[in-house]
Amino acid sequence: MSPAQIIIFSLIGLVAGFMSGMFGIGGGSVRIPLLNLAGLPLLTAFAINLLVIPFSSGVGAISHRENIDNKIALHVIIGGTLGSVLGAFLAGLIPTLVLAIIFVVISIITMVGIYLDRIAPEFSKKLVPSLSNIVVGSFCLNLITGMRGGSGGSLFPPFLKAMHLDIHKAIATSLFVTIFTALAAIIIYWHRGNIFWLPALFVLIGSMIGARVGSKLSLKTKSFWLEIGLSVLIVTLALLTVYKAL
Repeated sequence: MSPAQIIIFSLIGLVAGFMSGMFGIGGGSVRIPLLNLAGLPLLTAFAINLLVIPFSSGVGAISHRENIDNKIALHVIIGGTLGSVLGAFLAGLIPTLVLAIIFVVISIITMVGIYLDRIAPEFSKKLVPSLSNIVVGSFCLNLITGMRGGSGGSLFPPFLKAMHLDIHKAIATSLFVTIFTALAAIIIYWHRGNIFWLPALFVLIGSMIGARVGSKLSLKTKSFWLEIGLSVLIVTLALLTVYKAL
């Protein structure tokens, strides 16, 4: 690898890691397209993203540890892990444009979840964070994101917000959960031989640094601004997903 490539992969990790720590996302929606643009095959970008997530999310989860809802996290891990594994098996089998459209629709629906208690308070009260609701919801989210090399992290915070967690708890719980949902899927990519280890190392280092900085800033940021930032991020990533698929 050239020095320029080392810098590029490190910066990709830094940016994605910061977004992960700040908003509780896995970082794949940022990391995957940038790795692909940097010249890596798409399945390799998927693999490196999943390899990095347990480390960067772990750094973020440690910073947010006091806000993790352990009971909710267990339910999300069960459904999310099953969705991740199935999604990893199906990766590359569904046309990119079709997958992008599905992802955008789900992104919009989950983004509404951030403001559901204000948009439709009566309906929000009827949403009970039961075992079945959380397991099924996290399974569906991870099935879609798993088919595009993600861990579900970009959609977990708004989903958990709709399940009546405040935004700080939703971010913390999402970071914790994505450690396990990514680990389940990475085994499949590892077995396929999709991981390029040297680029992965520099992406990992950058991601861990970015996650630490993002997590520290997130804890100091008011809930209102986290909700706005997360909403803008979800919409932007959804539009970029469609643009890249065209």
